[in-house]
Amino acid sequence: MAARASERRDRQHRLRQGKHRESMNAENFSRGFAALGQLALEGVQVSARAVDLNSQRVLFSVDDHVTMPIASVGKVLLLIEVAARLTEADASGYQILDRTPGDAVADSGIWQHLQAPALPIADLAALVGATSDNLATNVLLRHIGLDAVRTRADSLGITRTALLDQVRDSRGPDDAPHLAVGSAKELTWLFSALVRGEVVDPRTSSRVVGWLSLNTDLSMVASAFGMDPLAHRAGNHGVLLMNKTGTDNGIRSEAGVLRGPRHGVSYAVTMQYTEVSLPARLSVLEAMRQLGLDLLEYVH
Repeated sequence: MAARASERRDRQHRLRQGKHRESMNAENFSRGFAALGQLALEGVQVSARAVDLNSQRVLFSVDDHVTMPIASVGKVLLLIEVAARLTEADASGYQILDRTPGDAVADSGIWQHLQAPALPIADLAALVGATSDNLATNVLLRHIGLDAVRTRADSLGITRTALLDQVRDSRGPDDAPHLAVGSAKELTWLFSALVRGEVVDPRTSSRVVGWLSLNTDLSMVASAFGMDPLAHRAGNHGVLLMNKTGTDNGIRSEAGVLRGPRHGVSYAVTMQYTEVSLPARLSVLEAMRQLGLDLLEYVH
């Protein structure tokens, strides 16, 4: 018990220190670091990183090398493989894929509530980008194969971020313990590379950015940006967002790119906590929002 308390104090001290690279950064991100420090004191595991898009300067980092469960954020790797195949003409965006009973899964997404028994590949990818659609994810993954997603990630030099399994309503002892894992450091690189057109090629990167720009989940870091969750693709007040979120029991994760009149930033934040009460969840979401306010202040 004493050892655990000491570990928490050490982690909280590191967060208070902020791992700032410059004093200016400490000033810019003081709210976020204070919020993260309080969570660390309460036993929440935190990993976060933000990088300036132009200079690649690290604006803040907290245990950004640590691999953590990232839930649906890992679906971006599937979208990259889908986009690459469309670019390479190995598949047509109009090719129709049927859903099967084995693909069925609940929670996020709208296809499970629609009557259409089949949809084009490009439409399924758009559903994953817009609503993190679990059913669309499983149909695409069955068609493409998990091995192909892993091979593509390897070719990009990604070693700490992986999509481990299809989406499941429950995970048994023979299943992967999480849908996906990743590190904040690798995710900020990946999202930066996407907006620079460097993931596979410019056309592939552009497809993925287009799908992710549809994301309607602005409940975490992006809750601070004041955007319309259903219509923010064109930007507002000079601010543009592309992001992917992940939610599971005791997990909140988000990675994205935020551009403003002054700067652009790639960011990734993951929180793992014990979901014992609604206040525990709300404190995590509020800390992510505080980070979002710091990011918005930096870019705007």
